[in-house]
Amino acid sequence: MISHSSTHPLRRRALRALGGVVLAAALCAPAVHAQGMMGDQNPAPARKTPVDINKVRAAVGFDQKLGGDVPLDVEFRDETGAVVKLGDYFGDKPVILTPVYYGCPMLCTQVLNGLVSSMRALGLEAGKDFQIVSYTINPAEGPELAVEKKAKYLHSLGKPEAGVGWHFLSALPLPKGEQLLAENGEALGPGSESIHRLADSIGFRYWYDRELGHYAHEPGIVVLTPKGRISKYLFGIEFDARTLKFALIEASSGKVGTVVDQLLMLCFHYDPTTGKYGLVLTTVLQITGGAFLVVLVGFIVLQVRRDHRKARLQAGAA
Repeated sequence: MISHSSTHPLRRRALRALGGVVLAAALCAPAVHAQGMMGDQNPAPARKTPVDINKVRAAVGFDQKLGGDVPLDVEFRDETGAVVKLGDYFGDKPVILTPVYYGCPMLCTQVLNGLVSSMRALGLEAGKDFQIVSYTINPAEGPELAVEKKAKYLHSLGKPEAGVGWHFLSALPLPKGEQLLAENGEALGPGSESIHRLADSIGFRYWYDRELGHYAHEPGIVVLTPKGRISKYLFGIEFDARTLKFALIEASSGKVGTVVDQLLMLCFHYDPTTGKYGLVLTTVLQITGGAFLVVLVGFIVLQVRRDHRKARLQAGAA
């Protein structure tokens, strides 16, 4: 298991800076409580109880579990309220998994906005080439928020037809009557186990702030194979379209993308410490060297044939 927060030094500093801003906003300053869609925000009271930010940072992380499997049997509700299994969205296409919560005032919105921006330049289509599963880690959020989020991001994407391939899931309904609470103050219900199992399987560690009702977490998305195996992690709130496209092509074992994409994949290598693909100079040199050799051999063969043809013509004329 690789923890992305303890690998590449530059990335570690960047994530710590981002995490510091998010945690400070969520834990120390007057918070902004988001309800429903983006932009529908109401001010929440300032924090009354001090929190050890360093302790929270230690509890939060996105640990890479490359090659691991997600639990396809966990149950959620889709946007219509119907009970579904995670495995319903797997089979023949790679899947982008985005752990979020719909009432997030800041980071989750940025992650999904970044995904939308990348999809515009991706050259692949949700539903046709891949699936997206966005699920809330908050067991108290239901399908009504999922519907609003889905409509908002499909509108932002400008492709309503992508709705067949982008799914917003929520937990099974909470028990009626007095709300049960977990030890950390979270709402507790039948869907809590599914949320925790899925989060644990992808190494997504978060901290619930019971006073403000928000979650501290790190940003990123996970690319899965059609069988539910973890293939790649892309961290941050912006996702390079080429990197995401390569990740989907690799996760699909080459079943999506063009021949040109397949050739380009030979020149790039995925670096798990950065979550990006980088140019491999040795591979480029090998490919260009091989191409030059093929051209050179072809030129020599053609020249030899011409010389033989010329010799025969001269012999016939004599």
